[in-house]
Amino acid sequence: MIPEYGQRAVKNITDGLRRRKFSAVELCRAALSASYDTGRKLNTFITITEDAALSQAADVDKKIAAGEEPGVLAGVPVAVKDNICYHDYPTTCGSKILEKFIPPYDASCIGRLIDAGAVIIGKTNMDEFAMGSSNETSYFGPVSNPCGEGYVPGGSSGGSAAAVAAGIVPLALGSDTGGSVRQPAALCGVYGLKPTYGTVSRYGLVAFASSMDQIGPMAGSVDDLAMLFSVIGGYDEHDATSAKHNYDDLADLETDRKFSIGLPEDFLRGGNDAEIADLFERAKTRLVDDGHRIVGIDLPHLGDAIAVYYVIANAEASSNLARYDGVGYGLRIDDEDLTAMMRRTRSEGFGREVKRRILLGTHVLSAGYYDEYYNRAFALRRLIRRDFEAAFDKVDLIMTPTTPTAAFKLGEKIHNPLEMYMSDIFTVPANLAGIPAVSVPFGTVGDGRPVGVQFMADRFDEKALFNISRRMELMREE
Repeated sequence: MIPEYGQRAVKNITDGLRRRKFSAVELCRAALSASYDTGRKLNTFITITEDAALSQAADVDKKIAAGEEPGVLAGVPVAVKDNICYHDYPTTCGSKILEKFIPPYDASCIGRLIDAGAVIIGKTNMDEFAMGSSNETSYFGPVSNPCGEGYVPGGSSGGSAAAVAAGIVPLALGSDTGGSVRQPAALCGVYGLKPTYGTVSRYGLVAFASSMDQIGPMAGSVDDLAMLFSVIGGYDEHDATSAKHNYDDLADLETDRKFSIGLPEDFLRGGNDAEIADLFERAKTRLVDDGHRIVGIDLPHLGDAIAVYYVIANAEASSNLARYDGVGYGLRIDDEDLTAMMRRTRSEGFGREVKRRILLGTHVLSAGYYDEYYNRAFALRRLIRRDFEAAFDKVDLIMTPTTPTAAFKLGEKIHNPLEMYMSDIFTVPANLAGIPAVSVPFGTVGDGRPVGVQFMADRFDEKALFNISRRMELMREE
């Protein structure tokens, strides 16, 4: 009998396999069936990796039959965002320009998943090159939120969040450059973690903004989130920015620990939907009742975070995306000469939002504007980092809503980029500072759309985030 994933799905699955209640192949076929059925209705997947998934599941069954250790994620179906390289399958980044690109190697996190016994069932839909907050900029069409018909799932990792929320898989990987794991996690009612910059290898992650990109896990429970992070995290010599840090046992969460939690009160004033503000107040009250201490803190430069982010991120995107020229790989549209070929390839290969960000990034890096925009933004980024360092001398955690609104209608903001960019107002600071942050589901608005609360911690203190998330999870169950 195939179990529903439910809470602590990894333990349910691995225990069931060891007791021979079902096989990994049976579980894999069930997940594949859901990906073809529910996944296609929601447009969750760009590619379903059926052959490799069935082979991985069969290997798990063979190890169990032989009495060998199959891995901590033995037989667990996992979905992976389509900007993470997986050999023999397309890695499109949701873009026409990479529609037929098949990488010849695996990202480091893919290898770690397979070594842990995970079964990768597909590559999930995403905003093109991870540029978006609604999963509507994908060349392959928008993803629908399983928690509300006609609503966005958030972006840019909307396909991964929707796959977990719809019960297709219990675990998924996304990438987070300015909130692209946490924001869709909040809008779909699942858990999403942006790790400390450098703790998960970026080798094999297609670059958007290299100084902020980070692969992050998504799951339906805190225990599963921590387990997935423990598998994909760790030093990797293939990534020059990889951090050498040893984490404590993340499986042993301290649910009785009491935290001092900072609230950046000036930053939180205004801008929130009334229902979000009400749920956030309820979350604060529950935490105080649970014995935690709420402390007002000052993060004086946080109001500049959105502007700083969109200068630096677009500048780095302009540089990173210059490689898509029709010469080396990806789309090539021939024309009379090299310059015309590049112009046509990029014009027809990139979508509107990607072009907008490349133009903005090229502008801020150009002569005469570099000092005024890029250098100024970089100086403000240092001040934002110092604000967080000073705050963590006083408190254990910092708490904000994850998003200023619940999920909005498909098409509602796609033609208003400034309003769309403001969806990331609470998430981009963690990327600028390089600190870890988690989105925890906490209630729904009146029509049932999920809402998330965000916690940020000091560098390499992911365990504190898992501890407070587990406490919030228990409070929801009470």
